[in-house]
Amino acid sequence: MKEIFTKKWFEATFIRMLRTGAEAALAVIGSTTMFGGVDWRIVGSSTALAMVVSFLLAIKGLPEVEGE
Repeated sequence: MKEIFTKKWFEATFIRMLRTGAEAALAVIGSTTMFGGVDWRIVGSSTALAMVVSFLLAIKGLPEVEGE
């Protein structure tokens, strides 16, 4: 089984979570702006959900840390 929960894995996972969260926030802000106003609660919850999903997918494996 692959080694997970190492320092390098946490660093790569954190970076991936931040990128995924930023992408989700940009998508939600862009689409809600088109329909009126930005509801920041929806932006926050969508961003948080995307980051949780990113973390759970990282448990499966990250190419950045595979082969160690």
